[in-house]
Amino acid sequence: MKPTVMIVEDEASLVTMLRYNLEKEGYLVTEASDGEEAMTVADETRPDAVILDWMLPRMSGIEVCRQLRRKAETRSVPIIILTARSEETDKVRGLNVGADDYMTKPFSMPELVARVRALLRRAKPSQQKGQLTFSDIVLDMDSHRVSRGGQYIHLGPTEFRLLQYFMERPGTVFSREELLNGVWGPDIYVEPRTVDVHIRRLRKALNTNNGSDVIRTVRAAGYALDSTGDQAA
Repeated sequence: MKPTVMIVEDEASLVTMLRYNLEKEGYLVTEASDGEEAMTVADETRPDAVILDWMLPRMSGIEVCRQLRRKAETRSVPIIILTARSEETDKVRGLNVGADDYMTKPFSMPELVARVRALLRRAKPSQQKGQLTFSDIVLDMDSHRVSRGGQYIHLGPTEFRLLQYFMERPGTVFSREELLNGVWGPDIYVEPRTVDVHIRRLRKALNTNNGSDVIRTVRAAGYALDSTGDQAA
């Protein structure tokens, strides 16, 4: 079955261009022209990925992203935010509310399609089976669920892949560039700053019930999964 991509954008000409390029790649496409319609379309069609404009009528793209992440049916759907905002603080804000990727207008259409393809590929459950365990953290690759101390922990798709990458190589220190290649992949450009945002989100989720910090920050080197926790200076 073809994956469905939902376009949430109020600029008709851009929607037409996005639809043409996505359908050419074999995707099914649904549309919404404002934030409230986006929530209705998402409920009706259960998209596999969302391309979401920041500035929308009736409800902002940031709020749409936040609400999609709160709903069980869409909390793991990959979301790319499109915006004319280019400030780093805006990018960080978009990532912090749950977006998986961020593109600034104007953008390259082939690059956007490549990012959609990469996010959809990585959002699929791992072909590996079984569980990974580190300390009191259990990552189940069959059910795509994570628990700590027996308590379920919600992770977005990027944080799940990041944790899996760490748990497959506990104790190894990875630079931001290594994490970008290993988790996001070499075929998609993501700023190194993005790694820091997702590390913070992963830490926050893992430490929800006051658990010890198992993500170690190594100055000028990167990050590792380590029971000694954060030792950044």
